[in-house]
Amino acid sequence: MVSDIKKELERNIGRKVRITVYGMRNRKEVVVGTIKEVYPNIFTVSSRDISKSFSYSDVLIGDIKIEYL
Repeated sequence: MVSDIKKELERNIGRKVRITVYGMRNRKEVVVGTIKEVYPNIFTVSSRDISKSFSYSDVLIGDIKIEYL
């Protein structure tokens, strides 16, 4: 469930992660950074001087994979 994913990310704020985003047409983007904030519908990951946001529902359906480093 989305609430379980949110709770897990809240416990790991500040931890380094590798986020793999599976896009359309077999495209894949990899972001390595730290979990910065957890909001009601999204969470943010900061990598160097950029910050990206991701939704819990994308994690739930498998469009995003999270690996803790």
